Amino acid sequence: QVQLVESGGGLVQPGGSLRLSCAASRSIFSFSGMGWYRQAPGKERELVASITSGGTTNYADSVKGRFTISRTIAKNTVYLQMNSLKPEDTAVYYCNADDRYGSRWGQGTQVTVSS
Repeated sequence: QVQLVESGGGLVQPGGSLRLSCAASRSIFSFSGMGWYRQAPGKERELVASITSGGTTNYADSVKGRFTISRTIAKNTVYLQMNSLKPEDTAVYYCNADDRYGSRWGQGTQVTVSS
C-alpha cells in the first residue's frame, strides 16, 4: 500500500515562509497527479496546488504568486514552498496523490501563521 508522509509544518509569523514535504513510498511517476489541500476550522477542504506526472502545475487563486509546488523525483517527494504567509493560510495541510486505484492522503501537518 502506498503511504504519504507530510512534514515541515509549524508556527510562523505573518510574512514568513515554510516548506512542506510529502514523501511517498514509491515513485511519484506512478501517480497521475499529486497535490496539497488544506482545511481550516469551520471551512471546507480546498485544493491549494497540484502537479501532474508531466510536471504541469496549478494553484488556487488565493496562493498564486506566494506558493510553489515542486518535486524531487529521486526522493519520491513533492514540496510546497509557502512565502509571504498570511493568518488566513492557517490550516491543516494534506498531501494527496491520485492513481488508477483511487485517491490517497497523508495524515496532515499543521501550519499556523500568527504573531
